[in-house]
Amino acid sequence: MTDSAANPSAADPCPRDAASNFGPSAPWDRLRERAELLARLRAFFDAREFLEVDTPLLSADTVVDLHIDPLAVNLFDDPRNPEQGTRYWLQTSPEFCMKRLLAAGSPPAIYQVCKAFRAAERGPLHNPEFTIVEWYRVGDDYESGIALLAELIQSLLNVPRVDRRSYRQAFLEHVGLDPHQATIEEFAAFAARDPTVQLADAATIDRDQWLNYLLAQYVEPHLGRDAPEILCDFPASQAALARVRALPDSSQRVAERFELYYRGIELANGYHELLDPNILEERNRTNNLARKKLGKQELPESSRMLDAMRSGLPPCVGVALGFDRLAMVACGAASIQEVLAFPIDRA
Repeated sequence: MTDSAANPSAADPCPRDAASNFGPSAPWDRLRERAELLARLRAFFDAREFLEVDTPLLSADTVVDLHIDPLAVNLFDDPRNPEQGTRYWLQTSPEFCMKRLLAAGSPPAIYQVCKAFRAAERGPLHNPEFTIVEWYRVGDDYESGIALLAELIQSLLNVPRVDRRSYRQAFLEHVGLDPHQATIEEFAAFAARDPTVQLADAATIDRDQWLNYLLAQYVEPHLGRDAPEILCDFPASQAALARVRALPDSSQRVAERFELYYRGIELANGYHELLDPNILEERNRTNNLARKKLGKQELPESSRMLDAMRSGLPPCVGVALGFDRLAMVACGAASIQEVLAFPIDRA
């Protein structure tokens, strides 16, 4: 017979001291599963000759995105005047520095496991500080980048297949509208049919906000129900740092961006990476204008990553994976707090 007092995780959902101010929120068996999953992930990349790299969490540069809000740090030189200093940013992803390594001639395949930080994000799937896995491989095209992600997930989650669907197919199935062709009025009319939805500011929501809202509310909960599923070919306006291509026999353009879902949870986001610094500069300006319109702080548009792109970023695919969420689905947890030792409320 098992002695639950000697092995508290066998009987208790959390360790004995979890109710105290200092104990972890995750049970010890989940923390062990997490460590084993991380070891298998590193073994996957090491077997494919990826080099593990280490880049700064604190940087003068940051990604300029409408929906991602970085945490600012005042880096002071005089401890007697902590208000006076240089503004740095805790990284929302290691992307900028990893691309700088690629442009500087790093080995063609690199990956990193590190902490990342995003403000205004907490809940069952979010914690302001989280673990991210990011990788880049020079020479990969869109299809090979998707294939590598599928291979990784099959290996880590021991699933027989990974499904794939286009953004358009998913919208047609679950919303009944073509996301590339439908009007804002059609989006609003669809949402108005849902009695649980109250959008007082519907008239001021732009096209991308409608796409994000409908994706989150009506499409994402259905993705990856039976097997992990990769959603691909996002609208061109949702490109972020991905390339854009024209569809065959069509004037429609799509972003070479893909996301991985399992059981309705987004796990990873990948791009066939943009190489043109002029396009990135324009996207930075556009995103800052949109941030200003929403009352958000503007972010620095110039960066060393732009300098790296001007010097020549090699063609590659990059993917960012939320490791905490991966651990959630791997061990059947309902909340991210169940796979973190100390989430923000216990940090």
